Amino acid sequence: MSESLRLVRHRIGLIERHATAAVPPAHALAPSLVATGHGAIDQALGGGVMRGRVHEVLGENGEAGSASGFAALLARLIGGEMLWLGEEAAWRGAGALCPAGLAAIGLDPARLIVGVLPDAVAVLRAAADGLRCPALGGVVIALAGDPRALDLTASRRLALAAEAHGVTAILLRLGGQAAPNAAQTRWRVAAAPSLPRAANAPGDPAWEVELLRQRGRPDGGRWRVEWDSEQGRLCDRHETGGAALPGAVAALPVDRPARPRAALRQAG
Repeated sequence: MSESLRLVRHRIGLIERHATAAVPPAHALAPSLVATGHGAIDQALGGGVMRGRVHEVLGENGEAGSASGFAALLARLIGGEMLWLGEEAAWRGAGALCPAGLAAIGLDPARLIVGVLPDAVAVLRAAADGLRCPALGGVVIALAGDPRALDLTASRRLALAAEAHGVTAILLRLGGQAAPNAAQTRWRVAAAPSLPRAANAPGDPAWEVELLRQRGRPDGGRWRVEWDSEQGRLCDRHETGGAALPGAVAALPVDRPARPRAALRQAG
């Protein structure tokens, strides 16, 4: 076992020991569906994003930051303590998480535990441990390309663990291709230009999102959306701006340095 994996498991164990049956985590008492606030998306999903399931986010080459930003948004909506796991290759591609950017979309950096692991096998092992910890709200699983370890059997293991323990898995695929798996939903995400604020201040993050598939409901749907930071919800981005630069949305939730900031709790 690698030292990184051992440290991640140690942190998960600490969370489990601190949780008590008498005081269940807040997300355990929350509805099974969490609304995004975007009417058309919530209608397509049957009410919102389903907790305790696997949700896959695909970002093509050059869109790692955009996809990471959308994954962070899903984590914010799900709520609770979050475990963010990534293999080193995925971390290099997307950049490090930026505490200020996470806070801007309402994801408290203090509730996020980050683990950077050497390969996809280690990430999936740690993710399985995290999904069996009901004290967590969710686990983000960031993988680069199309690792052989992420086959249909592995995705089914994640789905079974998520459903059994009520912990949501966000499978962040950076530069990978869509393939059969056990995800409840599959999204393709790209950057969209954000609308500037007064005095040319940066606008709220915006995305082009496409719902490629979902289990038990019709597939399809494509939207240009932005995060309304004042209302704390997704909304349509109606106005047309210039072309988005690759990874433009990433400026809010992730940063380019290769190492996580100290404000984020790292495993160990």
